Amino acid sequence: MPVTILAIESSCDETSASVCVDGAILSNFIANQTVHETFGGVVPELASRAHMQNIVPVVDTALQKAFPEITTSAERLQKLDAIAFTQAPGLIGSLLVGAQFAKSLALSLQKPLIAVHHMQAHVLANLIPEHRPSFPFLCLTVSGGHTQIVLASSPTNLKIIGETIDDAAGEAFDKSAKLLGLPYPGGPLIDKYAKSGNPLAFKFAEPQIPELNFSFSGLKTSILYFLQKQEPGFIEANLNDLCASIQETIIRTLLYQLEKAANISGIKEIAIAGGVSANRRLRTLLQEKAKENHWNAYVPDIALCTDNAGMIGIVAHYKYENGEFSTQDVSPSARFPLG
Repeated sequence: MPVTILAIESSCDETSASVCVDGAILSNFIANQTVHETFGGVVPELASRAHMQNIVPVVDTALQKAFPEITTSAERLQKLDAIAFTQAPGLIGSLLVGAQFAKSLALSLQKPLIAVHHMQAHVLANLIPEHRPSFPFLCLTVSGGHTQIVLASSPTNLKIIGETIDDAAGEAFDKSAKLLGLPYPGGPLIDKYAKSGNPLAFKFAEPQIPELNFSFSGLKTSILYFLQKQEPGFIEANLNDLCASIQETIIRTLLYQLEKAANISGIKEIAIAGGVSANRRLRTLLQEKAKENHWNAYVPDIALCTDNAGMIGIVAHYKYENGEFSTQDVSPSARFPLG
């Protein structure tokens, strides 16, 4: 019998719900929060309040999109075999909203409850499309809060073999954008302006970190000192080239370590995941590296790169198959190591 799972994602500032059947996504609805733009970053208290406002309509919309032929919410809920939610990591207030909703719904429907690790979900987003990596594969997971190289031996056996020792790649993009006077979130804007810029126009410090780890704090300092030395009007006159050069430095740093990991492990199945994996230049250079090194490269659909409940549903699918269910005592956690 097909297994139908309602998945909920609320780790940061997106409220998302998805309905998945045997790992295939029937619906994947996301409500974004625009309130944080004024503050230049996500405000935890405002995020949790917005989740409380959004959670019911988001879940209802996901169910309607998945089962358009069914007319009532009660009947749609009866189609579900399990409820999944993001347990960790993330903003604790945001996680609590999704967790408590999922626990209450599972209890009221007497359905199994499945807790999911957010970073495991990013990696396994690569398993949703038909063109998917074979195990074992390496996944470069890059987002606003995380930068990791993950060795995936199976859907439930993931090991971090490299990670950032300070800022994440997404933070490096957003903080660099702030130095350029761009609004939050700045990462997508850097990608946008970089399309018309010269990636070799300016040289910034490229982190040299031992083993397979990353560091981006020095790059941010390098950009700051460089801009402080320039004349007024320099940023406006060179914005495209600055964005292209900053982006190139971050991405080449990421791919340098990923290539090192592939060479050490001998693995040719290479994937990327996370919000930054939507970056146009990262996708392009990954394909170039794949051709050069004879890798099989995998890139998730843009809709599956940012925080979304569809990726939570794919992890829940494998956990359901393994009988890995949670009790009502399960609690969300702001920090929880992958693996």
